Amino acid sequence: MKEKIRIFLDTDLLEKYLLGTTTNEESFQVERYIAMYPEVAKEFDVLQENLEAFAKMHAVKTPEGLKEKIIARIRGEKAGRKRFFQYAVAASFAACLFAAASYFFYNQNQNLQQENEMVTNQIELLKEDMKAGLEDMRNQFIVLQNKNTKKYNVNGNKKAKELKAVAYVNPVKKLSYINVSKLPNLPEDQCFQMWAEVNGEMVNLGILKEAQSQDNLMELPYGEEAVGYITIEPLGGNETPTVENIVANIAY
Repeated sequence: MKEKIRIFLDTDLLEKYLLGTTTNEESFQVERYIAMYPEVAKEFDVLQENLEAFAKMHAVKTPEGLKEKIIARIRGEKAGRKRFFQYAVAASFAACLFAAASYFFYNQNQNLQQENEMVTNQIELLKEDMKAGLEDMRNQFIVLQNKNTKKYNVNGNKKAKELKAVAYVNPVKKLSYINVSKLPNLPEDQCFQMWAEVNGEMVNLGILKEAQSQDNLMELPYGEEAVGYITIEPLGGNETPTVENIVANIAY
C-alpha cells in the first residue's frame, strides 16, 4: 500500500489538481487519495500552502490606468451616440446640414471603430500576457516542488568569482530554470548575458540581472545534454557569445 502511495506522490497530479488542470477522472482520483490516505492529505496541505505563498510573491498587478481608460472609452462612446442624435435632429431641417453631419459622423464612427479595435487588442494582449505568466508560474511551481527536479549550483570562474546561481532541471517534465542570486560588479560599459546551447543551436536568453528573491527564476530552454553559459558582453548585450569572456557554464 505504501508503494502505491509513493507512486501516486511521484506524479504531479496533486500540483495539477491545485492549479485546476486535471481531467474529471484525475480529479476524482486525487480526491479519493486525499480522503483515504493521511500521507496524501498532508502533502496536499503543504503544496496548497506553498502555492498560496508562491502566488502572492508573483502576483501580477493590473496595468495602471487600464480601468480609467476603459471607463473613458465607454463614456466617449456614450457621448458620441448623444452627439449623433443631436446632429440627426438638426440635419432633418436642412439637407446640406444633414450631408455635413453624415460625413462628420462617418469619420467619427471610423475613429471610434479604430479606437475600439485598439482597446480590444490591448485587452487581448493583456490576457495573453497574463496567461503566459500563469503558465510560467505553474511550471516554476512544479519545478520547485516536484521530487524529480535536480538542483545544480553554479559558480563563476576567476573573471567573476562572486557569481552565484542555482539551476533547477526536471527531466521528467522537461523543464529547466535558473536563479542568479549574485553577480559581481562590472564596468559601466559591460553586462552579463545568458546563453543556452540546445540541440546544437545557441540561444540568446538576454541580459542577466540579480534575482530579487530565491524564487525568482529565469527559464532555460530544455534539451538533452543542453549547456548554459554566462558571458561578459558590451553594455546592451551581444548577438553572439564572446567565448573568451565565458565566466560560468552549467551542463543540464
